[in-house]
Amino acid sequence: MATQQPLVLVVDDEESIRESVTYTLEHESYRTITAATGSEALKKFKDNHPDLVILDIMLPDISGLEVCKGIRSIADVPILFLSAKDQLEDMVEGLDNGGDDYLAKPFHFAELMARVRALLRRSKGRKVNFLEYEDIILDPDSHIVTKGGRTLHLTLREFELLEMFMSKPRQVFTRQQILQQLWGWSDDLETNVVEVYICALRNKLDDENRSLLRTVRGVGYALG
Repeated sequence: MATQQPLVLVVDDEESIRESVTYTLEHESYRTITAATGSEALKKFKDNHPDLVILDIMLPDISGLEVCKGIRSIADVPILFLSAKDQLEDMVEGLDNGGDDYLAKPFHFAELMARVRALLRRSKGRKVNFLEYEDIILDPDSHIVTKGGRTLHLTLREFELLEMFMSKPRQVFTRQQILQQLWGWSDDLETNVVEVYICALRNKLDDENRSLLRTVRGVGYALG
């Protein structure tokens, strides 16, 4: 599977800024999503799990500082503040509230891209907890699962079952292995609980023409 380019969330209430920043990023082959308000930014972050956030401080509903705190409570991704507030105390406040870097407006796009590249290089050393398979993203810390940007509502057992499959895609797990790992049952008991949960998970994962959970007849189940 080809490695995807980093996804950047651009948050600014000025449409011209959003468009110019996303144009520059996409010209350098980055993927982008945008938000014009703080609440929209938090929702798009949770739904899409971007690799970096470019965040304006002065937003119409909640401040960029509060958005930064909200993101920091669930993830450790690089956050670059953009702001017309260019005083030293403003920069210090942004960094003290969880930002990784601060760029005052107006700015040169060459400098913006240099800072984006530097932040992404440094972030490679950070611990990444997300599990990904195709368009499915599973966050073990928040117990959030998305597929194609849409949140899936899973029970605890369904979540644990999917986490097991996503930790080792294409590996076949036997019925007994699943019983042992999820329920702690060492014997292959006469129960259809595994089949019930496989069926429930398939109903939430599968597209109309394709099943992501594969049955290996006489052996077990695998993702992909």
